[in-house]
Amino acid sequence: MLAAFVVAISPSPAHAAGTLLSQGAPATASSTENGSFPASAAVDGNTGTRWSSAFSDPQWLEVDLGSTATISQVVLNWEAAYATGFQIQTSADGTNWTSIYSTTTGAGGTQTLNVSGSGRYVRMYGTKRATAYGYSLWEFQVYGTGGSTPPTGPGNPTGDAFWGDTTTIPVAQNAIEVKILNRTNGAYPDSQVYWSFNGQTHSIADQPYLDMPANSSGRMYFYIGSPTSPYYDFIEFTVGNGVFNGNTTRVDAWGLPLAMRLHATDGYDVQVGDAQKLFDESRTQVFTDFTNAVPQPFQVLAQTQAPYRIIAPGSDPSFQPGGVNANYYTAYAQSAGVNETTQNIFGCAGSMASNPTMCAALNRHVATLPAAQQSDPSQYYTAGPANYYAKFWHDNALGNLAYGFPYDDVDGQSSFVSHSNPQWLEVAVGY
Repeated sequence: MLAAFVVAISPSPAHAAGTLLSQGAPATASSTENGSFPASAAVDGNTGTRWSSAFSDPQWLEVDLGSTATISQVVLNWEAAYATGFQIQTSADGTNWTSIYSTTTGAGGTQTLNVSGSGRYVRMYGTKRATAYGYSLWEFQVYGTGGSTPPTGPGNPTGDAFWGDTTTIPVAQNAIEVKILNRTNGAYPDSQVYWSFNGQTHSIADQPYLDMPANSSGRMYFYIGSPTSPYYDFIEFTVGNGVFNGNTTRVDAWGLPLAMRLHATDGYDVQVGDAQKLFDESRTQVFTDFTNAVPQPFQVLAQTQAPYRIIAPGSDPSFQPGGVNANYYTAYAQSAGVNETTQNIFGCAGSMASNPTMCAALNRHVATLPAAQQSDPSQYYTAGPANYYAKFWHDNALGNLAYGFPYDDVDGQSSFVSHSNPQWLEVAVGY
């Protein structure tokens, strides 16, 4: 529903209606043309840098103002690749959107739009390109009052300090004491980093600890910005009979940087999950890193649910039956005596569900090597076809251990940890 339709267009920005809220705020986009044109370039205050999208409709650019703001003006400084049709939309949660401006006759240049609306998130939603190229903005400026743009400092501690002071972790009264750490690199305060488990939802500021009871096949979810934010992820675990079994997982998707540190009463201490690089980089940079690291067929995985998730290949239509990459694994799998769909190989489903060794070998591209070499990590992903989605998470994981596909635990390559008499578990949550 159109909430407001009040427009003023001038060749240069008019006197700002309120405070510039968007500059330096976290920005995300539906796509980028390549790593040279990230979403952040449209809110950096530099008219010599720009965001540029993929060459298709629709596309969008979104800025997070940190908290609810009253929006009074939006200025769009278009590059030659502008929109004739677009909307300015606001949202409280980053999921449900209200249009506060709409046009089908955009003329490009610098457009100053006097609008009326409110929301934490504001985006330009492009519906019709003026050229064969994408949408490109030198600057996307949002003016108004309120908001609380997440701070950019002081950033994450490094080394052992990354895990904070573990001597103050309370003694568990149940199975294990869990401490949640804000490692969003200064992007969000503790009051906007949430955890959820077994019906409880709290911010770190409200409750940084959970005295976890014994449970079977549990999940603990983490949200950034709000308790229902689309920026979320989870860890998996089973706790019982004096043993903790758990892992971080990228089997379905990557949503947030996550890492775990498990400590037991006998001194056992282990860290698994994403490497600190993924915590310290901007979210836009992580998406760009992924796109630059994987072959072209895998790049769509950073676009389908961007900016919220980088999805596993088996979840993308392009790798499913009928998709453009449906036969990605066919010839290689047949050379190893396997007749299975590409989707089922990525997901270790169908006939692969009962053959973990072969599924792992196909994903790692070692299925035609001698058995001894199939368990040698130095042989993994050295040629294609391979699961380059999984490779990226291994390359950016502590100890190179990651759960990039369901049977990634074959030969001990996953982020799964198990130990008796657990004392505490720390979970670092990034953005």
